[in-house]
Amino acid sequence: MKALIDLTVIPLGVGISLSPYVAACERVLAEAGLKTQLHANGTNIEGEWDAVFAAVKRCHEVLHEMGAPRISSNIRLGTRIDRAQSMDDKIRSVQDKLAAGPAG
Repeated sequence: MKALIDLTVIPLGVGISLSPYVAACERVLAEAGLKTQLHANGTNIEGEWDAVFAAVKRCHEVLHEMGAPRISSNIRLGTRIDRAQSMDDKIRSVQDKLAAGPAG
């Protein structure tokens, strides 16, 4: 089953700057071959369910190996079985509606 998740990984007890940890997790996702889109508060990830969640687990493992004693992750998850839909499709749908002007 294909999954689209919005992942925010928050390492705790590592100081103020989290960008090294975000970069490490982004590397894990890239190595997993998943389609991703980094944004200001997390990463959208698209792929098969097992591959996506294996990569989330690996992110936690890598961040712990980097010295993070505790990690809190927030995940918003969507699946769809009535038709194939990518994160690009979802964004394009909204952009098309915006380009069409105000509704009503």
